[in-house]
Amino acid sequence: MSNANINAVFYADTYHPIQAGSIDGTDTLPHDNGVYRAVLCSAAGLYDPFGDPKVIGDPYCTVFVGRLSRFTDEETLRKAMSKYGTVKNLRLVRHIVTGASRGYAFVEYETEREMRRAYEDAHHSLIDDYEVIVDYYRQHLMPGWIPRRLGGGLGGKKESGQLRFGGRERPFRAPLRPIPYADLQRLGIPPPPEGRYMSRFQVPSPPWCRSSHADIDDSPARQRSRDKEEPTHRRHKRSADRDDSSRNHHKHREHSHQRKKRSTSRDYDFLDH
Repeated sequence: MSNANINAVFYADTYHPIQAGSIDGTDTLPHDNGVYRAVLCSAAGLYDPFGDPKVIGDPYCTVFVGRLSRFTDEETLRKAMSKYGTVKNLRLVRHIVTGASRGYAFVEYETEREMRRAYEDAHHSLIDDYEVIVDYYRQHLMPGWIPRRLGGGLGGKKESGQLRFGGRERPFRAPLRPIPYADLQRLGIPPPPEGRYMSRFQVPSPPWCRSSHADIDDSPARQRSRDKEEPTHRRHKRSADRDDSSRNHHKHREHSHQRKKRSTSRDYDFLDH
């Protein structure tokens, strides 16, 4: 590899626990217990990214804000993140027992454009003298995502012994060794994009929502978000309406079939006479 490619990197579009534990994205064996745990959770389907009832809003308009000071409150965070657009919803994650901040939050903006502005400009900004990191909402938008508490996640500190690569803070390095394509394919790990590496100075783009309004409204992530926000009685009514429509359609087909059958019977009677 030439000197120009030494700093070449690439980012993960989908999440695979074994790949996330690899500095160049080509490992085929787990190298720590956390990766083993994440692989088991992934294989057994033990993690549901849409199962948290506290999560609402449009994932395409939401950013993750991490490495916050434990003393930063909702008001301070809202003020800081409002520089990039109109904050629609904000959730500072707190300990379920003590109520203390866990050091990260989710901020939803009114538009996807505002979310992207925050994603690009708020990253490594200072809030209460802490340098924060900003990322897109991987829980809903990154296929295969497994969180840090289950051995997955991205980033991390060296002293933890559980670094995770492929994300904004710790991208994969372009491999210096031969790429084991057959083994990666067997495990379902996407291979490095040879010839399409990025520079460390380039900002990886979050997933785009599909452009047409019909596609936007029907995207799975947004549909799940709407289902959570919509009152239960409305969802039940909409479901009942669909059932009624289906039953009416079935009845109409039955009546049409019976009329056709009677008509055919009369034709045969006429022939007999």
